[in-house]
Amino acid sequence: MAKKGDKRKIIGLLSEESGERIYYTTKNSMNTPDKLSLRKYSPKLRKHVIFTETKKNLGRNEAPKRR
Repeated sequence: MAKKGDKRKIIGLLSEESGERIYYTTKNSMNTPDKLSLRKYSPKLRKHVIFTETKKNLGRNEAPKRR
Protein backbone atom coordinates (compact mmCIF):
# COMPACT_ATOMS: atom_id res chain seq x y z
CA MET A 1 0.00 0.00 0.00
CA ALA A 2 1.24 3.50 -0.80
CA LYS A 3 2.15 5.88 1.96
CA LYS A 4 -0.04 8.89 2.54
CA GLY A 5 1.34 11.92 0.70
CA ASP A 6 3.59 9.83 -1.51
CA LYS A 7 4.72 11.83 -4.57
CA ARG A 8 5.63 8.80 -6.71
CA LYS A 9 3.16 7.95 -9.48
CA ILE A 10 2.83 4.83 -11.62
CA ILE A 11 3.28 5.54 -15.34
CA GLY A 12 3.14 3.41 -18.47
CA LEU A 13 5.79 3.57 -21.18
CA LEU A 14 4.41 3.62 -24.73
CA SER A 15 6.54 2.58 -27.71
CA GLU A 16 6.79 5.32 -30.36
CA GLU A 17 7.19 2.86 -33.24
CA SER A 18 4.77 0.03 -32.45
CA GLY A 19 2.32 1.91 -30.18
CA GLU A 20 2.17 -0.77 -27.48
CA ARG A 21 2.58 -0.28 -23.77
CA ILE A 22 4.86 -2.95 -22.32
CA TYR A 23 6.75 -1.31 -19.48
CA TYR A 24 5.43 0.27 -16.28
CA THR A 25 7.48 2.23 -13.77
CA THR A 26 7.17 4.89 -11.08
CA LYS A 27 8.44 8.44 -11.08
CA ASN A 28 8.55 11.30 -8.63
CA SER A 29 6.48 14.05 -10.22
CA MET A 30 8.03 16.72 -7.98
CA ASN A 31 11.59 16.03 -9.20
CA THR A 32 10.79 15.26 -12.86
CA PRO A 33 7.73 17.22 -14.01
CA ASP A 34 8.54 16.65 -17.72
CA LYS A 35 7.53 13.54 -19.66
CA LEU A 36 9.91 10.64 -19.28
CA SER A 37 11.54 9.10 -22.38
CA LEU A 38 13.61 5.92 -22.14
CA ARG A 39 15.29 3.74 -24.74
CA LYS A 40 14.21 0.17 -24.01
CA TYR A 41 13.94 -3.16 -25.83
CA SER A 42 10.75 -3.93 -27.76
CA PRO A 43 10.22 -7.70 -28.10
CA LYS A 44 7.70 -7.19 -30.89
CA LEU A 45 10.16 -5.22 -33.06
CA ARG A 46 13.23 -7.05 -31.70
CA LYS A 47 15.24 -3.85 -31.26
CA HIS A 48 15.70 -0.93 -28.89
CA VAL A 49 13.24 1.93 -29.41
CA ILE A 50 12.20 5.04 -27.49
CA PHE A 51 9.37 4.63 -25.00
CA THR A 52 7.58 7.76 -23.74
CA GLU A 53 5.47 8.33 -20.66
CA THR A 54 1.68 7.90 -20.71
CA LYS A 55 -0.95 7.54 -18.02
CA LYS A 56 -1.26 4.11 -16.43
CA ASN A 57 -5.05 4.01 -16.40
CA LEU A 58 -5.56 3.89 -20.20
CA GLY A 59 -5.71 0.10 -20.17
CA ARG A 60 -3.10 -2.53 -20.86
CA ASN A 61 -1.41 -2.32 -24.29
CA GLU A 62 -3.83 0.31 -25.61
CA ALA A 63 -2.46 3.44 -27.20
CA PRO A 64 -4.35 6.71 -26.76
CA LYS A 65 -6.62 7.68 -29.66
CA ARG A 66 -4.91 9.96 -32.17
CA ARG A 67 -7.01 12.59 -33.88
